[in-house]
Amino acid sequence: MSLPPLVEPASELTVDEVRRYSRHLIIPEVGMAGQKRLKNARVLCVGAGGLGSPALMYLAAAGVGTLGILEFDTVDESNLQRQIIHGQSDVGRSKAQSAAESVREINPYVKINLHEERLDSSNVMELFSQYDLIVDGTDNFATRYLVNDACVLLNKPYIWGSIYRFDGQASVFWSEFGPCYRCLYPEPPPPGMVPSCSEGGVLGVLCASIGSIQVTEAIKVLTGIGDPLVGSLIVYDALEMTYRKIKMRKDPNCAICGANPTVTELIDYEAFCGAVSDAAVEAIVDSTINVRQLNEMLQARERGEKDFVLIDVREPGEYEIVNIPGAILIPKNEFLMGDALTKLPQDKQVVLHCKSGVRSAEVLAVVKNAGFKDAIHVGGGVLAWVSQIEPEKPSY
Repeated sequence: MSLPPLVEPASELTVDEVRRYSRHLIIPEVGMAGQKRLKNARVLCVGAGGLGSPALMYLAAAGVGTLGILEFDTVDESNLQRQIIHGQSDVGRSKAQSAAESVREINPYVKINLHEERLDSSNVMELFSQYDLIVDGTDNFATRYLVNDACVLLNKPYIWGSIYRFDGQASVFWSEFGPCYRCLYPEPPPPGMVPSCSEGGVLGVLCASIGSIQVTEAIKVLTGIGDPLVGSLIVYDALEMTYRKIKMRKDPNCAICGANPTVTELIDYEAFCGAVSDAAVEAIVDSTINVRQLNEMLQARERGEKDFVLIDVREPGEYEIVNIPGAILIPKNEFLMGDALTKLPQDKQVVLHCKSGVRSAEVLAVVKNAGFKDAIHVGGGVLAWVSQIEPEKPSY
C-alpha cells in the first residue's frame, strides 16, 4: 500500500549535499523533496552486526540526517565474515564506536548518536521516542518482541529482518497501517527449537541482501515513495535464488495491536521467550559440571579409575571445527526424535556437552526423562573448554 511520507523535508540541501546526492536527485520519485526528507529523518538501528552493518552503511550513504547506533557488544574476529562495517583492526573494540567511524567515513554530513547499552524494558521507550523509524538488526526473539511492542505503543514503523544460513525474511511492521510482528508470530518458538546464527551459521553475504531490503523499505517509508512491505513478508532463499512475497493480515486478536489487547505495557521478554525450557532448567539442577571437572574426569578415565560416555550434541560441521578429546558425536535432533536413546549405554554415566551449554541442557532433560537419572552436562561447553583447557584450539 502507498503511505504518506513519514517526515517533513528539511529546509534546504547545501551545494555539497546536492553534489553528493545527485544520483538520488535525478530520480523523479525521490528528487529534492525526497532527499530533504531523508536529511530531516532520524533513524535508530538496533545492532551493528550482520544486518546492522549494511543497514547503517546504506542509510548513511543515502543521506539520512540522524543515525542512532544502539550496540553494547565488542568486535570479535568471527564477526568479520559478515559484519562488514568492522575491520581487522577493530577486533576487541566497541562495535558502536567502530560502526560510527565507518559511517563518518561514508558520509560526514550524518549526525551520529551512540547508545552503548543493552536494550531492555527500562530504556526502550525513551530511546525509541527520539527517532522516526526503527531498523532492527538483532538476532534473538526476546529483543524482537521488545522492539515490536515498543514500536506499537509508540506508533513507530518497525523495519524487521531475519537471517539464518541461506534464508532471509524482511517486512515492515506498523500497526497503524497493517500487522505487527506479533500478528505474524503470536508466540515465540519453544526454547532451544530454533538455533541462533552462532549455532547454525549464516552465509555472510545474506546479511547484505536482507539489510539492503531493510534500508530500501526505510527510504520508502521516510519519503513516501513506492509501496512499502506493510502487510507483506519477503522470503528469500539464497540457494535457489528465489524471492517470495507473502501477504499478511492484521490479527484482530493480536495481543498488542488487536481490538482487545492483553499486552498494554512492556513485559518481561526474557521470561516470555525463555533461553531454555522449564524442563531443562529443572534437569540441570545439581547435574552441571564445569570444564575443569570434565578434564579431571577424562584424566581419571584414562587411568582406569572412572568410566563414562562423553556425548557431543552439536552438528557435524561444528564437531569438525573443534572437539573435546574422547567425545562421541550424536546431534541434538537425534535425541529429540528419540533415535539416540537406544545408543546410550546402560552401565555408564552419560555426560553431555554442546557449544555453550544450552543445547546440552535441553538434551539432558530428554535423557533424564528416559531414565538416565545420573546424566550430567557441561556448563559452558566447547567454548569454555577451549578458553580454559586447550586454548591452542580454535573457537567459533
